[in-house]
Amino acid sequence: MYILVAPDKFRGSLEASEVCQSISDGIHLAYPDAEIVNIPLADGGEGTTRILTERSNGKFVTAIVRDPLGRYIEAEYGISGDGATAFIEMAAASGLNLLKPFEQNPLLTSTIGTGELIVHAIEAGVEEIILGIGGSATTDAGIGMAYALGYEFFDENNEALAPIGGNLSRIKLISSEKVYHRLKPIRFTVACDVTNPLYGESGAAYVYGPQKGASKTMVSQLDQGLQNIAAVAAETFGYDVSEKPGTGAAGGLGAGVLWFLNAELREGVGIVMERCDIENHVKKADLVITGEGKVDEQTLSGKVVKGLADLCQKYQVPLAVVCGTLMITSTETKGAGITYAVSVLNRPMTLTQAEDEAYSLVRDATFQLVRLFFHSGQK
Repeated sequence: MYILVAPDKFRGSLEASEVCQSISDGIHLAYPDAEIVNIPLADGGEGTTRILTERSNGKFVTAIVRDPLGRYIEAEYGISGDGATAFIEMAAASGLNLLKPFEQNPLLTSTIGTGELIVHAIEAGVEEIILGIGGSATTDAGIGMAYALGYEFFDENNEALAPIGGNLSRIKLISSEKVYHRLKPIRFTVACDVTNPLYGESGAAYVYGPQKGASKTMVSQLDQGLQNIAAVAAETFGYDVSEKPGTGAAGGLGAGVLWFLNAELREGVGIVMERCDIENHVKKADLVITGEGKVDEQTLSGKVVKGLADLCQKYQVPLAVVCGTLMITSTETKGAGITYAVSVLNRPMTLTQAEDEAYSLVRDATFQLVRLFFHSGQK
């Protein structure tokens, strides 16, 4: 039997590679002769860089860049084994996790460090950059990133502006005269797992601003700024992207990568699965086992489980899901193309207990599902 094990991480307890090992242990307990292929996955967010770098037999590189408030820090990204592709998570330089709660203020934060990581990667000789844009501390529409690449922003008096969220409403001119000369040939693919437009009630400021420390007044100011930069950018570049799904991601960086990088926005899980050649493994599998910490309605729209479910349906391969918390109904499970879904929790326990025992819980739940699967004749 050929079993593909392809889970996401269990946030707070197990990395995706550890989930793979735990599931594999459970399979071998139930079916010692099984042929197992382990492929850790991610949805384009946290952990994606590590998975793609390791999958390509690549290396990790450290660069000195600026954090969201302009302080110099060390940030890591990956380069593929052949040296052609860089894997960057914007959160490594511009993430909310880099700030203390009292420091969070999207009027003052910037994606400049993300741009510096891009420059560093280009200087290393890459031809393509895959950029994940989750977990940002910013609502600057990517002007900080652009500034690091040589773009300049001016107000109505032709005075240069610092590339922070609070200055979005003051921008009247975008200059590309000093843009980094090696930028244009680089191919950019951006992992984007939200569909929000740039501004408005469903946009970057109103939906995500409060999570980054924005008050109601600040949210309104930021939204006006996003509307302004959209208008100036549309005039500068000749097209309006503000209504395009995903442009509101990462505080408007989704729009910024279209303006300043000529990037392609793609669903993160699709990028990862393509890079890991998942489809060919699914084709050959007798069973696919995946999992993540919580399976809920959000899981069924763009996460690892949904991506695998679609492929398994295409090739009529059964899909089993192990998770910490199972929050979808049997009808939703069936409708998503999931053959079997189970929570690993085998008794009442606290979150701390569940995290501490995650490895054995996943192993034991896998043992039970594999025994059920192979003894039920579903081969």
